[in-house]
Amino acid sequence: MRAFVIGGYVRDYLLERACKDIDIVVEGRGIELAEAFSRRYQATEVVVYENFGTAMVRVGEFTLEFVGARKESYRRGSRKPIVETGSLEDDQLRRDFTINALSISLQPQDWGQLHDPFGGLRDLHKGLIRTPTDPELTFSDDPLRMMRAVRFAAQLGFQIEPDTYKAIRPMRERIHIVSQERITEELNKLILSPKPSVGFGLLFQTGLLALIFPELDRMQGVDYVHGRGHKDNFYHTLQVLDNVAAKSDNLWLRWVAILHDIAKPLTKRYEPGLGWTFHGHEDKGARMVPKIFRRMKLPMNEPMKYVQKLVRLHQRPIALVTEPVSDSAIRRIVVEAGEDLDDLLDFCRSDITSRNERKVRRFLENYAQLEARIREVEERDNLRNWQPPVTGDMIMEAFDLRPSRTVGDIKTDIREAILDGLIPNDRDAALRYMYEIAPKYLPSRE
Repeated sequence: MRAFVIGGYVRDYLLERACKDIDIVVEGRGIELAEAFSRRYQATEVVVYENFGTAMVRVGEFTLEFVGARKESYRRGSRKPIVETGSLEDDQLRRDFTINALSISLQPQDWGQLHDPFGGLRDLHKGLIRTPTDPELTFSDDPLRMMRAVRFAAQLGFQIEPDTYKAIRPMRERIHIVSQERITEELNKLILSPKPSVGFGLLFQTGLLALIFPELDRMQGVDYVHGRGHKDNFYHTLQVLDNVAAKSDNLWLRWVAILHDIAKPLTKRYEPGLGWTFHGHEDKGARMVPKIFRRMKLPMNEPMKYVQKLVRLHQRPIALVTEPVSDSAIRRIVVEAGEDLDDLLDFCRSDITSRNERKVRRFLENYAQLEARIREVEERDNLRNWQPPVTGDMIMEAFDLRPSRTVGDIKTDIREAILDGLIPNDRDAALRYMYEIAPKYLPSRE
């Protein structure tokens, strides 16, 4: 029974990148070796997938997956391979790229020897993503490999080898046979790369983006009326995404960058005397977020709500930079953003882009002054994670009411009075105001 470390761990080891997932391919039954390994090293967890002939073992912070060497063949209309027992060479041949086909021997007689049948080491040194066999066949067998080529290019800072790159466009329609879950998993890995714009640029150039994310693809391009054009919203979005990526590893904040202007193609208008406008794109974009998340099979709970909220609010701080700012306007943005205020402010800073560096510098200086003002009002008025000091239950008890629109109207009036600065943000002042406005909402009880 021969065994070899193979794939991503070998690649990352040679690139001196950290990797805690180790794949071990076995010429024989991988499960048997996994069980023997776990007994020898007293592994804390062993998970066996009998149907797939694999076993996963956890040792400290490392996860080892043992699998029997196999060879695969595909039917054209299926994304599921026909799997047969094979040799190391068969297993390397089925790998997506030469840099992922590298293996290291675990046999005592040639311990540590590198097996490199396709020139993967050379491609690592050259920074190339290349398929081990004919790229059209490789992409036809598993079309997700087209997205993986793009993702590795973005993740590693590599180039896609010319013949491999040329094969993507004619094969791109094959992506339709891949499940949305696999596509989205690959897309998220791309989004988390150091410079995601590289990957999205390649997706656009190869035609894959139009198939997997048509809303984003439609953002590319500039229209002109009377010689006046607008900003290319696609490339602006990629710049904002890179700006966010340089500051944060938060996947969902990066999704905010991707979706913040997603409705601009739908709201674009040319108005004489004003030029190009995108009125309401933030609200329409926020309404598009659930549909996109649902189609992409992204989580529909807190991540979706977070992205939707920040897409809806992303224009608000920027607008305050260019107009007189009242404490009321600041209170409203602080309260609406809630615990996500810091992320919103960081995002808005990333959203300031222009080819005119002096203009950007001046805008950033003004934005820094706005941020300081926001912090001042937030702290002074005790608005962090603010909730109105008078609850619906208190209103119902005070006036012997059942849950109703009247209760909501009174609560909203109190909230607005606090945000407008008409009354202080404390319970006693809010209760006094509640009794003052009650006759406006309650029927006469004479």
